Amino acid sequence: MANKSTPSSSSSPPVVADETQDWMVGAGSGWVEARTSCDHLNSLSSDLIHLPTPDTPCSRCQNPVENWLCLCCKEVLCSRFVNRHMLMHHQQTGHCLALSYSDLSVWCFCCEAYLDAQIILQLRPIHQAAYILKFGEAPPLPQL
Repeated sequence: MANKSTPSSSSSPPVVADETQDWMVGAGSGWVEARTSCDHLNSLSSDLIHLPTPDTPCSRCQNPVENWLCLCCKEVLCSRFVNRHMLMHHQQTGHCLALSYSDLSVWCFCCEAYLDAQIILQLRPIHQAAYILKFGEAPPLPQL
């Protein structure tokens, strides 16, 4: 008996809802407008001039890349695309501000938004310090 398997007219695989979809929100490409204000800036650590270096591994799994710096306690943890340790840290502690060592973007988990670290005055020194640690020179002046 021959197996009469014919290709479906729909080439898309079925979409399966599972726990991974919640962290894939926002993972698509496209322009993201960073916020110029945030109500959670009062949770910033009081010492953000002395930062861990961008090559610091995740404190939980030792992953060496795609790590984030918690701007509330200065712990370095891996991204949601690795082992999700920064996301779990936010869920466990309520710390909502983090800086990506990959691209130096700042994310607020509570606002669910990127923050403009060059425009928001409280974030500018943090961004500058991280930029110097990563590239060995001061960042270019922001175009306002």
